[in-house]
Amino acid sequence: MAIAEISIVPIGTSTTSISTFVADAVRLLKDSKLKFELTAMGTIIEGDLADIMHILTKMHETPFAKGATRVYTVIKIDDRRDSATGIEKKVKSVENKL
Repeated sequence: MAIAEISIVPIGTSTTSISTFVADAVRLLKDSKLKFELTAMGTIIEGDLADIMHILTKMHETPFAKGATRVYTVIKIDDRRDSATGIEKKVKSVENKL
């Protein structure tokens, strides 16, 4: 099970607002079977690494479809194979230590 975080920033658009671009990318996730959590600074996705990589590519492409001439995307991946993990488990692990 892998967890990834993606942050997509379209550049070269007519506005400084990016929420409509983000919404288009999140729609792809809603149509997928991947578990995800939208945050103020990015989107966290949980699932099989191959499935995640496939959707990350599609998400990165969405601003171009709306006219962006450049897209800056930051992706972080945590691929742990020695034990099952997930978004909630990672958060609870830290909360239990507080």
